[in-house]
Amino acid sequence: MSIKLLGIAGSLREKSTNKGLLRAAQASLPEGVSMEIAELGDIPFYNADITDKPAAVNRVLAQIAAADALVLACNEYNYSLAPALKNIIDWASREPDNALLAGKAVAIMGAAGGMGSSRAQYHLRQVCVCLDMQPLNKPEVFANAFAGAFDADGNLTDERLGKLVKEQMQALAAKVARLRS
Repeated sequence: MSIKLLGIAGSLREKSTNKGLLRAAQASLPEGVSMEIAELGDIPFYNADITDKPAAVNRVLAQIAAADALVLACNEYNYSLAPALKNIIDWASREPDNALLAGKAVAIMGAAGGMGSSRAQYHLRQVCVCLDMQPLNKPEVFANAFAGAFDADGNLTDERLGKLVKEQMQALAAKVARLRS
C-alpha cells in the first residue's frame, strides 16, 4: 500500500526553514510513502469573484486531491499563520462539499522565532477543525528557526528535530492507514 503526501510551506522564500522542514520530512519518510512539495509563489489571493480558477490554483488543488494526507509547514507572522498557507487552504475549501479537505489527515510542523510557530500552529489547528480535517495530535514539531537548527540554505541540521520530524511522518503514515481501513 502506497501513501502519497503533499507538503505545503507557508513561507514563499526559497531558503525558508519551513521548506527545510518539508525537505527533512521528505528525506525521512517510511517505506511506501512519497511526498511532493507544492509551490505557492504563483497562487493569487482567493477572491470569490474569480470564476475561472487560475492554472496555478488548479495545479495545487490537483496535488491536494491526489494526496492521501497533507504536511503543513506553518511559519508564524504576527502570532498567526502566514497568508500564503491560509490562502491555499481557502482556495481548497471552496470546492463543492469541501471535498478536497474534509477527512484528510494532516501533520503540522513549523519553524519560527521564539516558540517555533506554536501560536500559528494553534490557529492552523482551528482552521483544520473548521474544515473537518484530521490533524495529528502528536508528535508536535516546533523549531526555533534562529537557534542553530538550520543551515544558511534553510536545511534542517539538528538531529533531535530530525528525529521528531521522522516520528511525525511515521505517525502520519499510520493515521492514513487507519483512516483507510
